Amino acid sequence: MKRVFGKAAIGSIACLGLAVATVGIATATSAGATSATSGGRRIVDNAPNWTAHARRTGAQNGAARLHLSVVLNLRNASGAESFATAVSDPSSSSYGKYVTAAQWRSRFAPTDADAAVVARWLRSQGFTVTGTPKNHRFITFDGTAAQANAAFGTQLSTFSTAAGTATAPSAPVSVPTAIAGLVAGVSGLDSTAVSKPTHVGAGDELAATATATATAKAQALSLAAREGSKPTDTLPPPTAVFRNAAPCSTFYGQKIASSLPQIEKNPQPYAVCGYKPAQVRGAYGVDSALSQGHDGRGATVAIVDAYASPTIFADASTYAKKNDARHPLRSYQFSQSKPATYTDTDSCGAASWYGEETLDVEAVHATAPGANILYVGAQSCNNNDIVAAVNTVLDNDLAQVISNSYGNTGEPPLAQIQAEHQSALQAAAQGVSLLFSSGDNGDEVANTGSRQVDYQASDPFVTAVGGTSLAVTASNGYGWEQGWGTGKSVLTNGKWKPRPPAYVYGGGGGTSRLFAQPKYQKGVVPASISNYFGQGAHRAVPDVGMVGDPQTGFLVGQTQTFPNGQARYSQYRIGGTSLSTPLFAGMVAVANQTRGASLGFLNPRLYELAGTHAFRDVNHSRRVTDAVVRVDYANGVNKKDGLLTSLRTINQTESIYVRKGYDDVTGVGSPNGASFFNAMSR
Repeated sequence: MKRVFGKAAIGSIACLGLAVATVGIATATSAGATSATSGGRRIVDNAPNWTAHARRTGAQNGAARLHLSVVLNLRNASGAESFATAVSDPSSSSYGKYVTAAQWRSRFAPTDADAAVVARWLRSQGFTVTGTPKNHRFITFDGTAAQANAAFGTQLSTFSTAAGTATAPSAPVSVPTAIAGLVAGVSGLDSTAVSKPTHVGAGDELAATATATATAKAQALSLAAREGSKPTDTLPPPTAVFRNAAPCSTFYGQKIASSLPQIEKNPQPYAVCGYKPAQVRGAYGVDSALSQGHDGRGATVAIVDAYASPTIFADASTYAKKNDARHPLRSYQFSQSKPATYTDTDSCGAASWYGEETLDVEAVHATAPGANILYVGAQSCNNNDIVAAVNTVLDNDLAQVISNSYGNTGEPPLAQIQAEHQSALQAAAQGVSLLFSSGDNGDEVANTGSRQVDYQASDPFVTAVGGTSLAVTASNGYGWEQGWGTGKSVLTNGKWKPRPPAYVYGGGGGTSRLFAQPKYQKGVVPASISNYFGQGAHRAVPDVGMVGDPQTGFLVGQTQTFPNGQARYSQYRIGGTSLSTPLFAGMVAVANQTRGASLGFLNPRLYELAGTHAFRDVNHSRRVTDAVVRVDYANGVNKKDGLLTSLRTINQTESIYVRKGYDDVTGVGSPNGASFFNAMSR
């Protein structure tokens, strides 16, 4: 059926031959998933890969409290995969014949009886079952580490890692054979299984330290909380203020740093102060749709993050009034679904998610000013809580587009991603466009030491959005785009050091080791990318690209805490694929309105249009040809502690790079205004 547009009503909410042939993710759980152990048990997961390279420091305290989920197998996993593929394939007679959430449950979800069997077993092991959604995708439960060890035949251990102390199984995880056919895996045993935002603030010298600290905390997942202390359910105040320093440019190239040493041949301009909504709409041709009354109205974009900013609507509406007066954010356009309580607020850096939420809401409204926005906050950054938030949208038919600006570093084992993959399948089956940021660490080599792509962006049923650097002209036109990959040098004694600039961050991309190449990428993605590891063609990331470079970033407005302790509204520039994704989500909402129906899973259509005027083939010079100068307050707020001047190169993307046609930085390219909307509406 075609999804009919309308405002989402939130009630009481407590492969295209894609068959991933070499993976079989729809039915497999792990390499040992079919091997029975002694005593009538079956392995559903092995110790996480990272534990092989970490130092085990002992057994986890048996009294440590755990919040876990058992992920249940779909009733007909292969059928679900085939159905999701068919309704997403423009060449199929089933294209666009989506199901509702209720129809998905009746055809593919675990039955009430199956869920009851697993719930009874959990209670028999001493766990407290806390709930399951209507589609029975998972069962949440609480208990101790000692109970988990006994129930799942494993040993929970503590490890010393580069990020701090972490906990995880040091032995395989198993369940009795009597329920093994119902269980896909157990989520929550690995404390490093957390999501983090994929935004890069204007003050990345300061933000990098804060991010590293937050990541270490999140990976440790508050051992104190796991060892019996009560979880925190009070949200913290806003993070410390960050303000842009002058000089900065209103549009790209407006102000030139003519008095400073020059590395690149371009007249090194000062970084932009932060593009405003009209500039982004003008550059990407969204105004052409608005002039025809296509502004996303009737469509709902759901934004999923952890926690919830207490000032989000006030901030977003103030921002629109100040920067986009013709397109106010009206109260009826915005709604929220929040959990009853929050947990792990300290270990997850809850306040750091406020900026992510603010960026996502303001960016979606920038490119789809008429769309409804639903914010869904997870109770923590733990993956099982984030999955539950996405499932809230799907299980209640709340939106046609879901924007997710977070992810995991690298690709975990299959058993650990069953719940996320089931979300992707259900989204495709229901005609929901599921978007994920591709990440902000390029090929991940500088970040982790090995080339890899990030999950969930690498799932074959997800549209992965990469990052670009964007030049907007004085008349809000499109100047040019290059791949987002930033190198940094600091002005030291009148010279830029180091020379050439050192890589600091960039749009994520590359080749999956986990997923085989989906049919929609065949003939579009060059073999040098798809077979990068010499193990046959695999899924390439990303699928599309939009501006993400914070040097050509977006201006946002958010309540922040000033040095005097007062919290008040302030504006600053931000970037990352966390910007790229909600901007593209807004454009998808407009395309949905133009078409008059949900586009659903986008990738088959995107790749069908590769090489056409629907997308701009982002500048494919491999050389670094442009650089900007950026000035920051050393303390992030004023001149009291001096200024920091740095040079930022553009298109410095390491082993992934922009090339003609598809590339692993910008995918098939960036959306090209009217041509994009017209092509997607056919």
